[in-house]
Amino acid sequence: MGYSFEFHYCFVSIMVLLSTLCYSQDDFVKSRATYYGSPDCLGSPKGACGYGEYGRTVNDANVAVVSCRLYKNGTGCGACYQVRCTNPQLCTDDGVNIVVTDYGEGDNTDFILSPRAYGRMAQSNKAGELYAYGVVEVQYKRIPCRYGGYKLQFKVHEHSKYPNYLAIVVLYQAGRTEILDAQVWQADCKEWIGMRRAYGAVFDTTSPPSGYVSLRFQVSGSAGVYWVEASNALPSNWEAGVAYESDVQLE
Repeated sequence: MGYSFEFHYCFVSIMVLLSTLCYSQDDFVKSRATYYGSPDCLGSPKGACGYGEYGRTVNDANVAVVSCRLYKNGTGCGACYQVRCTNPQLCTDDGVNIVVTDYGEGDNTDFILSPRAYGRMAQSNKAGELYAYGVVEVQYKRIPCRYGGYKLQFKVHEHSKYPNYLAIVVLYQAGRTEILDAQVWQADCKEWIGMRRAYGAVFDTTSPPSGYVSLRFQVSGSAGVYWVEASNALPSNWEAGVAYESDVQLE
């Protein structure tokens, strides 16, 4: 079709994987965090998860670029973490809750935070001192994402070309979940057809069905691994750049 995406793959050693398995999701893990430059202190619309403008502003712009082991070749996109720095003279006990929107490696860091998120780890009137450090020791743990008033949305990626090429991005992924796979319903042959993970949170197909588009996703969460179906998730005349709300609520 002539469309191409940049793939962001990373490889984690067996030793690192084994070490992370020793922690439950309720335990804090030691790491390091820094922040990236931004003229408005918000996130970047060009992150590896493919969120676009959503990735710049979601969660009040408390977002982060994460390391390979947290990005997980895209399945880590949309995950939420509590991140707190360990300097008691500068930082609060609660830290900040962030959403993963991008992949990148820093100076032995797991988190490159938006300026807003980095500053919110600080005590009142201490943000300037925290920024001056540049890189800080932190603790983090996975937490459920909460989006009050929002259900799962499917944004038709801007690179989509109706009616021959469809790429979607999953937004407002609530709970402590990961989206492992995506499929689209082909009514003419009455079967689910797999979509490709193009990169990050973007799934695509070069054979979108005509008419309404039904989708289903394989989800990993507290209830195990299961499929979630969104019937008629997209209208028959879907448009690139438009986000469509579903009736699906992940937990």
